[in-house]
Amino acid sequence: MVTLPAHPTPAADTPDRTEAHRYVIIGAGPAGIQLSYYLQQAGCDYVTVERAPAPAEFFRRFPRHRRLISLNKVHAVSTDPEIRLRWDWNSLLHEPADLLFPKYSSEYFPHADDMVRYLTDFQRYHQLAVRYDTDVRRIERLDDGSFAVHTSQGRLHARCVIVATGWGRPHIPDVPGIEHAVGYEAMDTDPASYAGQRVLILGKGNSAFETASSMLGHAAMIHLASPRPLRLAWNTKHPGDVRGHHGAVLDSYQFKTLHSVLDCVIDDIRPTGNRYQVHLTYTHADGETAVMEYDTVLRCTGFAMDTTMFDPTCAPRMTPNGRMPATDPDWQSVNVDGLYFAGTIAQDRDFKRASSAFIDGFRYNLRTLTALLRERYDDTPLPHTDVPADPDTLTTLVLDRVNWSSALWTQFEFLCDALVLHDGRLHHYTDLPEDYARRRFRDSTHYYTVSLRWGRDDYGDVFAIARHPQPDRASESAFIHPVVRRWHGDTLVDELHLLEDLLAEWRRPDRHVTPLRTWFARELTTDR
Repeated sequence: MVTLPAHPTPAADTPDRTEAHRYVIIGAGPAGIQLSYYLQQAGCDYVTVERAPAPAEFFRRFPRHRRLISLNKVHAVSTDPEIRLRWDWNSLLHEPADLLFPKYSSEYFPHADDMVRYLTDFQRYHQLAVRYDTDVRRIERLDDGSFAVHTSQGRLHARCVIVATGWGRPHIPDVPGIEHAVGYEAMDTDPASYAGQRVLILGKGNSAFETASSMLGHAAMIHLASPRPLRLAWNTKHPGDVRGHHGAVLDSYQFKTLHSVLDCVIDDIRPTGNRYQVHLTYTHADGETAVMEYDTVLRCTGFAMDTTMFDPTCAPRMTPNGRMPATDPDWQSVNVDGLYFAGTIAQDRDFKRASSAFIDGFRYNLRTLTALLRERYDDTPLPHTDVPADPDTLTTLVLDRVNWSSALWTQFEFLCDALVLHDGRLHHYTDLPEDYARRRFRDSTHYYTVSLRWGRDDYGDVFAIARHPQPDRASESAFIHPVVRRWHGDTLVDELHLLEDLLAEWRRPDRHVTPLRTWFARELTTDR
């Protein structure tokens, strides 16, 4: 049983006091807590500020129906702690790993309150330097390139600011009459409140389906509407798309119960008496329009980052959708040097692909970010090991990594290992964003990246895919599988796919070992 120390109560700043730190982290959600742990373990000068009186403020309110979509697979076939993390989507990384989320819940889709308890205990257990009840009112960039963080408890001076605030406001689409919709953040979650009603839900993401699922046996009619078709996670391989456990809503649609999923543009929402008249245009029906009546309109259109804290001197450029900051491959703002982002708001580099929007993905990103920050601000070289440039050694190394690493598994097609040829040996770097590796090593004439990837062809029915289990057809693998690429600067020279495996064990001599060794033997002796 883990014994938790008393909650730390660091001395609060006075409003007229200025305090200096190398790093200031804003936000004590899972990303802020995880990054605090890494910086503390490295002996870095940091402080984390949080406006709420306790950590995990987002999870105290969301999701509204209190069930997480992050899996909590307590029982696994492997006993290796690293491999088990592949299916533990909620634990933060720490060593020794004695405070894991499965100790707080055994449910496959856990309750949000369990996440609150877990993050609270994690912060206390590791005595992380978090200051609560400290509201950041303004972030200002100074003439020397450092930052002044103005808070309700005083001013903090920092060389580097990492924003880990998570979503700060609802995303409200530009729809005439949208003010008549009740937001996800404010709606009544008692399904009986919708008994016998016609309900329109704006949005077709997980919050919309979570809401529809809750009232499925109560509402007379539920319509979920957005311009684009819904994205099913089992097709896209992205855990943020609509998950299979909401399938009852889709069943109800296909079995003609009047519950429906509509691809349409909402042209107008108008109150008429105690109902709402909604004008819409279908997006796949030759411009067909319709006018529908609903008793309730709910807005479940997601969230966006709150940017009101940024002074014009350091206002970050946003992504085209305006919901999150645009970042470079090192998670730094594209237009503000020294301003970094962490957690769910730092997902634009792999948006809708890997898992940077979720704990199981960004916990690895933050481990790498810590190494990049220490290299820049603490003069600590980016860790790497040296290995001989020989086919047998590289074959063993690569297969050991892809069979063991939970970072490469979770952050497929995003994080990679890099092997950079230098003076007859290879520098081995782990868990780098692939676009960062290509930027960092663009002057290198011979290097490799190792990652895990899905097949991305249009397979139609993903439960009826024709397979071709021959090593020379490994590039057609639909399931997750290793890919090794050789680069010359930013130019892809060659790549090798290794065959998919049902249990994700890539060690068969005929399918994995021999093809990889043969490929390395050729590449190491070929000047391209």
